Amino acid sequence: MSQSFHQQDHSRISRIISSSLFDTASNVFQVKLKSFERKDTQCRAFVKRVTMSRLFKLIMISTVSMNAFFVVLWTDYKIRVHLYTLFEILELLFVSIYSAEFTMKLYVDPIQYWKDGYNLLDVIILIILFIPYALRKIKHYPYLNVADGLQSLRILKLITYSRGIRTLITAVGQTAYTVASVLILLFVLMFIFAILGFCLFGAPERGDLNNWGSLAVAFFTLFSLTTVDGWTDLQEQLDKRDFALSRAFTILFILLASFVFLSMFVGVMIIHTEDSIKKFEQELKLERCITLMEEKQVILKRQQEEVSRLMQTQKNVDYKSFSELVENFKKTLRHTDPMVLDDFGTSLPFIDVYFSTLDNEDTTIYRLQELYYEIVHVLSLMLEDLPQEKQSQSLEKQSQGSENLSEK
Repeated sequence: MSQSFHQQDHSRISRIISSSLFDTASNVFQVKLKSFERKDTQCRAFVKRVTMSRLFKLIMISTVSMNAFFVVLWTDYKIRVHLYTLFEILELLFVSIYSAEFTMKLYVDPIQYWKDGYNLLDVIILIILFIPYALRKIKHYPYLNVADGLQSLRILKLITYSRGIRTLITAVGQTAYTVASVLILLFVLMFIFAILGFCLFGAPERGDLNNWGSLAVAFFTLFSLTTVDGWTDLQEQLDKRDFALSRAFTILFILLASFVFLSMFVGVMIIHTEDSIKKFEQELKLERCITLMEEKQVILKRQQEEVSRLMQTQKNVDYKSFSELVENFKKTLRHTDPMVLDDFGTSLPFIDVYFSTLDNEDTTIYRLQELYYEIVHVLSLMLEDLPQEKQSQSLEKQSQGSENLSEK
């Protein structure tokens, strides 16, 4: 007993020592890896700019699209025979371009490259490209047709260069847990109805053995009912055998499976897709803001350099007056030069409010003009009526004076 305990302690101590040595070695390797600095910084930066440029992406998208087009032409036997040499040359060209892309991206960052799932997809596609060559090299032809059929996967390289497709894939990935729950519930429902349908309609004597004769066949029949594909033919076969509960069974299952679970599945996909699209739009806005800030910093730096250069010129050259310095500064300005304005008076919200205020002022002035026109019109009418009133008043005074004289 003591010897066995001693052996166990010795093995435990050896495992602890080995694990500690492994941890120490891994930590030392990570420290050295972090402290390692590549000497090809400029070349690496140049290759990175090339791989991130729009021209490179456009070239890769055009290459993948052309490759897919020639794969479609390759499926026609007559075209394949007539253009066999062209297809071989283009295949070598496409494989060379894909290999060059892989080499350039791996050269830029050999470690971070393998942490991106889309890069791993490109590597898998690149491996698939070489499978037919390997099978022909070892003269193993039974699976050559499968390898040639897998070449259609190379069109998936478009996913790497399409942010919209990546957004949809992200939405699908986010809905994996919820969709799995919905599918499990649907499977439970189909399991219950499959056993129930097998017991009700799968009797060997007068049952529908083609559609309900076994549990596997019942599952396939229920899948057809779920997609509402040919359910009338299935129900007609049940009606011919005079099953009393067949219509209630069919209607209830279609209501639950098709109208409830499939609608739930579609709703979940739509909700997560909308969330992913909103996040994608926010990322685009953030990138635009970052790009704008970078452009502002470049413009400000250039303006500061120009001002510093002018100040240095002022120290070296004696100007007679400040206006002469300003005139020389004006000569360096161009109408195409951008200008960074960070005050509130040049912001878009202020400009929008200012234009709205000007519109309101124009409306107010127009209304005041209409009011003034009405006032002038009323005054003109009053002036036209004024002499007639005076004449009537003088006639009244004369009549009153004559009456007073007659009374006296």
